[in-house]
Amino acid sequence: MRAIAVIKPNQVRIIDLPVPRPGPYQALVQTEVAYLCNATDGKLVAGHFPGVDQYPLVLGHESAGIVQKVGRKVRNFKVGDRAIGGLVFDFGGAKYATGWGGFCEYTLVNDHDAMVRDGVADARHGWFECYEIQRRVPHDIPVETAALLCTWREVYGGFGDFHLQKGDDILVYGAGPVGLSFTKFAKLLGLGYVGVVDPVAHKRKRAIQMGADEVFTPDSPKLASLTKRRGKALDAVIDAVGSGAIVNAALPLIRMGGTIGVYGVIAAGSITLEKNKGPYNFNLYMHQWPTRHREAAAQKPLCKWIREGKLKASEFITHEFPMEKVNDALEAVKSGKVIKVLLRY
Repeated sequence: MRAIAVIKPNQVRIIDLPVPRPGPYQALVQTEVAYLCNATDGKLVAGHFPGVDQYPLVLGHESAGIVQKVGRKVRNFKVGDRAIGGLVFDFGGAKYATGWGGFCEYTLVNDHDAMVRDGVADARHGWFECYEIQRRVPHDIPVETAALLCTWREVYGGFGDFHLQKGDDILVYGAGPVGLSFTKFAKLLGLGYVGVVDPVAHKRKRAIQMGADEVFTPDSPKLASLTKRRGKALDAVIDAVGSGAIVNAALPLIRMGGTIGVYGVIAAGSITLEKNKGPYNFNLYMHQWPTRHREAAAQKPLCKWIREGKLKASEFITHEFPMEKVNDALEAVKSGKVIKVLLRY
């Protein structure tokens, strides 16, 4: 099977690997589409994703496909189902590390619920926490939309991790797929004011289309005077980029007891917190890894929005490439023109 591998930092190639063999709790999935994760995949390609230092590695963690075969103990997938979250960790003796391996032509999903019921959802039996989000998606959800659930579920779960509430006034730094998802969901969930900060004009325009009340460049005087103009501080600032500088820029904007939620992965091992810029009391949440139970639970309300026409893949997809043109896709991401890139298999 073909797979997308990072041979060494900044060198990406299509390689050939054995098709994975499903174990008793696994299903084999033939990939239909996948998405580049601008932040995570970008950092893996560049060679500076925290904790990952083994190359070559096989890339990808956002994909959807059709189940081709199921193991004998699988109860929640059947042949013909559409599944999301397929990964490959073992490449049949080939000397490749895994960058989650979701950009293979064939991936594996695991029947988490069956493993839980059988009392084998533990490391001794080969269970990993990411199995909880490998799920079937009903066929009335288009495949392009189904694969975007990989992003959307995690962002929706972030609302719980950051304890955001209906009516909260927030500011989102970054108008990439994550920042735009926070913006869109904030309005659908009934939060109050939503501002968005991004240096790129077309991304600010898209944030307005998603429902943002105001958009700013990072150096905008209107952003600096935001709390004064509004007459009150913000309940929360979301860093959808991953930057210590954004954390410190957020501190003067939040209310007493307010929140800074860092969703974007910070590559640096440490950050300097200029706490005197903020109120005496504030919450700093570092969301550098998904909370799986929230992510899994998010699928049902997200599918409801999709069926109601409130959430559309077309609002996020700006570019499409065949998987063989992955290097062109990566260059498009670097150009800043991309919101979300679809890779079609």
